[in-house]
Amino acid sequence: MSKGNRIKSVKKNKWAAHCSLHVVLIAGAICFVLPFAWMVLTSLKSLPETTQVPPPIFPAVLRWENYRELFTKLPFLLYYRNTLVMTLGRIGGQALLCSLAAYAFARIRFPGREILFLLMLSGMMIPGYVLLLPQYLIMKDLHWLNSLQALIVPGLFSAFGTFLLRQYFLTLPRELDEAAKIDGANHLQILWHVLLPLSKPALIALMIFTALSSWNDLIWPLIVNNAPQMLTLSVGLAALRGEFSTDFPLLMAGAVLASWPMILLFIVLQRYFIAGIAFTGTKA
Repeated sequence: MSKGNRIKSVKKNKWAAHCSLHVVLIAGAICFVLPFAWMVLTSLKSLPETTQVPPPIFPAVLRWENYRELFTKLPFLLYYRNTLVMTLGRIGGQALLCSLAAYAFARIRFPGREILFLLMLSGMMIPGYVLLLPQYLIMKDLHWLNSLQALIVPGLFSAFGTFLLRQYFLTLPRELDEAAKIDGANHLQILWHVLLPLSKPALIALMIFTALSSWNDLIWPLIVNNAPQMLTLSVGLAALRGEFSTDFPLLMAGAVLASWPMILLFIVLQRYFIAGIAFTGTKA
């Protein structure tokens, strides 16, 4: 085979691989978008249309009143407020406490540091459902049931968040710490003025993970709160499912309104999120 033919063959193979990759990515994107599109379309249908077999893909008439009816049947803004307060509280708590713990594991040398770090990581192997009963009993003893404290406090710390930030701190050169110490900075000042400004991608990645898990949390709010004024979005939407029938257009309308903040959050911060995940664990 001549050199020109080999070059053409290589280019052809690259083009085929490029096209195959795009076909796979497009197919994957369609698989991810279809459920959301179906949810939006169902939210605009009438109830009889959702019970047809097979159900129509598009509604005969766009019923925007489903969204208005949702706010008349449920205190949806109250659910939004409770979920937002819970999510922001957990984000702030994890950003603060996880960064402090991560700094200690990454920068401070003390006896038993590695053993403590391994013990903390072992907590990630314990299923969260195992901790539900002990945490519930603690909330009950503190008289925190049916309160925002019960929603926020158990989610203030994360072993995963500590691990994520610790790995990112390890990628930052220690010379920065030494220079700050020469200028008279203590550990808290080094963390606040040196490491955290450079760790924005990892912090944003942690915030996105925390926001997603908190916003979609169903089991814990369902256990500790049964007062109507303390329900979150996930619990409120679950209440739309009847024992014998479900108003699917209303349920899908609620799901659309509940999902758009997290979609918008990821779209705005996806650049930092990808950077934080990509650089975590890569030592300088």
